[in-house]
Amino acid sequence: MARPSTSVVSSAVRAPAALGIALSLLAGACKGSSTGTDPGESNPAVSAAAAPVATGALAAPPAASAYKVGMILVGPHDDKGWNQAHHDGMKAALARMSNVTFEFVDKVNPTDRPDVTGSLVADDLISRGARLIVYNAGEHEDDAVQTAREHPEVTVIHISGDAAWREGKNHEPQPNLGNIMGRIEVGKHISGCAAAIGTETGKIGYLGPLANDEARRLVTAAYLGARYCWQKYRKKKPEELTFKVTWLGLRSSLPGGALDPAKVADGFYSSGYDVLLTGLDTPAIAQQARKAAAAGKRVKYVHYDHKDGCALAPEICLGTAYFNWAPVYREAIEGARAGKYASAFVWTGPDFRDLNGEVSVVGFLPGAALGEAKAQLGAFVLELARGLELFKGPLRFQDGTVFLKDGEAATDPQIWYLPQLVQGITGPSK
Repeated sequence: MARPSTSVVSSAVRAPAALGIALSLLAGACKGSSTGTDPGESNPAVSAAAAPVATGALAAPPAASAYKVGMILVGPHDDKGWNQAHHDGMKAALARMSNVTFEFVDKVNPTDRPDVTGSLVADDLISRGARLIVYNAGEHEDDAVQTAREHPEVTVIHISGDAAWREGKNHEPQPNLGNIMGRIEVGKHISGCAAAIGTETGKIGYLGPLANDEARRLVTAAYLGARYCWQKYRKKKPEELTFKVTWLGLRSSLPGGALDPAKVADGFYSSGYDVLLTGLDTPAIAQQARKAAAAGKRVKYVHYDHKDGCALAPEICLGTAYFNWAPVYREAIEGARAGKYASAFVWTGPDFRDLNGEVSVVGFLPGAALGEAKAQLGAFVLELARGLELFKGPLRFQDGTVFLKDGEAATDPQIWYLPQLVQGITGPSK
């Protein structure tokens, strides 16, 4: 991935011997089972205005000295996507820690809970003993900053934000506030490659959430991976590949999205697109792919966010790019509990020594639909581990202006704040 800026904590490439990298990917495979049951009993955690949304507790009643973590999720904790990955990652982190308890509140968004803000939920969690608060969505940035300022004795972690990034556009210095994000761009490169290897029509669709910097960089990362593998492994010309994004207007885990993801997916499949990638928080694409396949269509999909994405429709899944939040959560909790937490912007990449192991924050599990092409995907992952850079020029934005000159590699801010999609992608940048 890109060269890290001075304040970016990054482990974008940790590469061992070449054979080990390839085997790391090839040994992993999406299973036909899934997880995501609520680990604890229902427990009122917020004001009466929030009553329709339950919370969950992870452990038996703690000792008085137990360290308590509170998590605020933007969507359902069992969405088979972004929110479940955070929920399950925290569970996995705490399973290896002693005397730490965990309480979460999900569906903290204006549609599900119009009268409740993230900061109010945090206040309630803190009043009941939480010493570390995790916000898991970009929409919570103002809430995270407010909580950190109003509760200097509490550590606040905001996922996907940039307030702690000195070189970022939204720097809000606060010693008890930090940002964490995984370099899922690498996973999206692999997702795009899997789509290019798996397509029979040369038409790949992408369901995007709200068009913003993050979504644009992930769509672009997937396209760059698809274009590279389309040329190298399929031996085809770039102009013979169609890669189209449709924006739904909101993360589809939230009610009231501008477009119905099921209808958009059906529209893609009905117009000759045989592989769909998703940037959404729900299993909608997998479910629609399964229906299309049952109707006789030769379709496939690539899941996102959660490790068990292929379990939704194993036989037509090309793979899933996912986050493993356990190692970064464990590190943050240990530092905060010891009184040694320091504000930082952490953008952590995959550990290619064991891509789908316990310490890699970003992973990719190949699906059964890859078939024999799984070896080609393994070869591509090996190239990434050896330093293949896809955010590298020559690249132009959709409006024709230069993004990167020939041979120029993108900086972290250029990728993080991507203002447009690149040429070659069909669909608007905004």
